[in-house]
Amino acid sequence: MEKLSDELFDLLKSAVPLLLEWYGVSKRALPWRGAEDPYRILVSEIMLQQTRVEMVKGYYPAFLEKFPTAAALAAASEEDVLKAWEGLGYYSRARNLKKAAEIIAKSGFPRDFKGIRALPGVGDYTAGAILSIAFRKPCPAVDGNVLRILTRLLKSEENIDEPKTRKLFAEALRAVYPEEAGDFCQALMELGAIVCVPNGEPLCPRCPWEKICRAHLDGQEASFPVRSEKKERKIEKLFVLVLEREGKYALEKRAEGGLLAGLWQFPCFGEEPPDFGKVACTKRAKHVFTHIEWQMTGRLVRAREFFPQFVWADREEIREKYAVPSAFKAFFEWIGQD
Repeated sequence: MEKLSDELFDLLKSAVPLLLEWYGVSKRALPWRGAEDPYRILVSEIMLQQTRVEMVKGYYPAFLEKFPTAAALAAASEEDVLKAWEGLGYYSRARNLKKAAEIIAKSGFPRDFKGIRALPGVGDYTAGAILSIAFRKPCPAVDGNVLRILTRLLKSEENIDEPKTRKLFAEALRAVYPEEAGDFCQALMELGAIVCVPNGEPLCPRCPWEKICRAHLDGQEASFPVRSEKKERKIEKLFVLVLEREGKYALEKRAEGGLLAGLWQFPCFGEEPPDFGKVACTKRAKHVFTHIEWQMTGRLVRAREFFPQFVWADREEIREKYAVPSAFKAFFEWIGQD
């Protein structure tokens, strides 16, 4: 399907005012709602990539208090930025956000799709969202949430994992965007987040499209969207050592270019680790990434010396200075942190 049929296009067009009316009374109060500064909108959109809204709500105000402008973020050290991002995951986003801030601080915030899309870490969806929300220009922002609600509305059997489907719906949305471009963009996101949800039963009685949604009218909400089969996650076994000596704990920096690149971690080994001292206790934990699952065996070890291959820091230094990913959260209790 290269474009929507006239019938489906008319259905999509009729859905626009219903959605805007619903959004006006049903939208959540979120810390980034109402922001007009494109830098602040950029921060929120980057944080929201692959991260739950409830988690971002706590990070967003704190991050902007520390880095209130693009210039402030550009001037900060990477270590400070990663520490402020600690626990949000997908740390390449933080590095890209800093690089984008450096460009913005030097040249100003771009005001067209091409310029915004060229910022590090910004894809088509994020560029469209910023252009719509910050500059009120009718530019589609199409992600999995938007594709889900539209395929249900239209009962479309297009595979949403295929690029052509994203292009199909982007062009259809571009043709129906109202003057309230920012509200419409956010309304699509909101409907997918709180009503037309991805898992379990969509909350159809609360939906502004309940009476026109083809999938709902046919009782087939659960059949949409159509997706490709997911690949199984790769399992990796990992030994994690929390080495303690005289109130200090061993840390090492992960290699650049891989998973959690450049962040700090407790010493990790892919096989039975060397003897560093007396094992005080052991626990097992796992952490799930998008394509990999870590199955970890953690050991609290009373180290017999300060091994020079590691950096040694007390719990306060770790709390204030070193960004340790939440993948190791199961072992934070051993250093007196939540």
